[in-house]
Order: sequence, then structure tokens, then C-alpha cells
Amino acid sequence: MMGNKVSAWLRKWMLPLAMVTGISIYLILHFVPAFEESGYIGVARWLQPTLVSVMLFLQLNVVAPADLKLHRWHLWILLIQAVSFGALAFIATRIPHGDARILLECAMLCLICPTAAAAGVITRKIGGSLPGIMTAIVLTDLLASLMIPLMIPMVHPDAELHFWASFWQIVKRVFSILVLPCILAWVIRYLLPGVQKWLERFVDWAFYIWGICLTMAMSLATYALVTSGIGVLVAAGIGAVSLACCLLQFVLGRKVARRYGRSECITSGQALGQKNTAFIIWLGFNYMTPVTSVAGGLYAIWQNLVNSWELSHTEEPLRHSRACPGNLSKE
Repeated sequence: MMGNKVSAWLRKWMLPLAMVTGISIYLILHFVPAFEESGYIGVARWLQPTLVSVMLFLQLNVVAPADLKLHRWHLWILLIQAVSFGALAFIATRIPHGDARILLECAMLCLICPTAAAAGVITRKIGGSLPGIMTAIVLTDLLASLMIPLMIPMVHPDAELHFWASFWQIVKRVFSILVLPCILAWVIRYLLPGVQKWLERFVDWAFYIWGICLTMAMSLATYALVTSGIGVLVAAGIGAVSLACCLLQFVLGRKVARRYGRSECITSGQALGQKNTAFIIWLGFNYMTPVTSVAGGLYAIWQNLVNSWELSHTEEPLRHSRACPGNLSKE
């Protein structure tokens, strides 16, 4: 009984707890000389993407390839991500480094980031489709794995590496985080079904791993912000850009799937709007201007506010909602 109460409390407060803990850990390390050389930031930079991979692997263990169903709205959200990210990357190569460039890179990160591995939890609660959201997770992971290595070397060329060397370095990192967990989960499913069944027992661990991952991600984002030297206006601009990207993607996701019915409409909105924010922070910290990683932490706040609003309205009669009508033609 006590364990259930603790679990319920953690599920309710994990986001604020992880964010406050992550920020506090870095500030303590930064301002208390005895801890300054702890090496925590170095460990977090290595461990955080590893935890993202483990979290995705655990989620994909309960989804068979046969469960993945492609809908037209999947193609629409992939098109929105690819075109917006590519267009902003092109613009970024044409403007000098500075405050405007930082805000543009923040938008790029928020737009290309794949769907959150844990998006299925909220999607099911508000009436969406679990197979639809899991398909979106796989597809957006694949898109990010392709687009990021192609565009990042152009936006942030490495003086020591030519384009294809940079491309390959990023491919290896992104592939190991986003694609390898999917391949590994499905290889185990078909070659070691007993192991796969055993792993299914640990799917709920993904939520707690997400909490640890977000804690480290927030430490890295705080480190980037404190050491960046940017002004208050730029920090406020990052907040405004991440909020605009969040709301825009939730709205666009629902709009492109309105004609396919309420369930698909809800699922599409979650697929485009609910992001793997720990991945945003990792990508910004390692491959963009480091302070852009702050956009990931702020996006986590905005998307959870949106999800909280959606959950609070699930008991209301949504069949008359203009955003997701309940009696439109199916695909």
C-alpha cells in the first residue's frame, strides 16, 4: 500500500522534482568550492544519453512491429518537422552568430526533436491510439537520425573535420540513442522471446529512468545557461520561442488529422507536440550553441502544462470540440 502511494506521488510530481533537483545539483556544485571539481557534469554528459536509450528500449519491448500502423497524418507530421527544420537550418547558415542565431537554433531543436518515448501514457488517457503514437515514435526517431547529421554540420561546421566526417560522427551518436534501441528490442522479441517477456515486466521503470534522465539534463542546461553569459532578454526569448514551438506543434498536429476522427486527431497532436526533451538538451549541449539546451528544459514545462490541461478536460464531452471532432470520416 505504501509503495503504491509513493509511486502515485512520484508520477504526479516527477517533472517538478526532477527539474528542481537537476538545477539545484548544478548550483551546489558551482557555488560550493568543495564540490566544484566533482566531475558530475562530465558523468551527466555521458550517462544522460545512455538513459534516453534505455528508456526507449524498455518502451519498445512491449510493441511488436505488427502493432505499428501507418496513417496519412504520420506523413504530415514528418513533413512538418522536416521542412521546418530544413528551412531554419538554411536560414541559420546565412546569419552570423549572436542572439538571433541562438533563438533560431532553439526553434530548430524544438521542431526536429522526436516524439517522447513515454508519450503513450498521456495519449491513452486522453483518448488517443497507442499503436499510432508508437508508430510516430519510431518514425520521428528515424527522421531525426537522418536530418540531424545532414543539417548540423552545415549549421555548426567543425573546424577539425570536413562535412562527411562530422556527418558520420553525429550519425553514430544519434543512431545509438534513437535507432539502436528499436533494433535491439525487436531482435530480442523474435530471437529470444523468453527474454522479451521478462523485459516487459520492467516497462514501468522507463518512467523513473526518465526522471533521472531529466534531472541530469536540467543540470546540463543550467550549466550551459550559467556559463553562457547571455542576457535576461535572450533567456526570455528562449522561453518565448520554446513556448511558441510547443503550442504550434500541438495545434498543427491536431489540425492535420482532424478528418481522420477524434482518436487519430488526439494522437497526431501528441505525436507532434510531446517531445523527448532530454534529447533536445543533449543535442543542444553537444552539437549546437550550448545555451540552446535550455530550450529543452523549458519545453518540458510547456508540454506538461498542455498535457495537464488536456487531462483536466478528458471528462468533458469533447465530441463537439472543433479541434478534434468525434464523428468525421475515418482514414
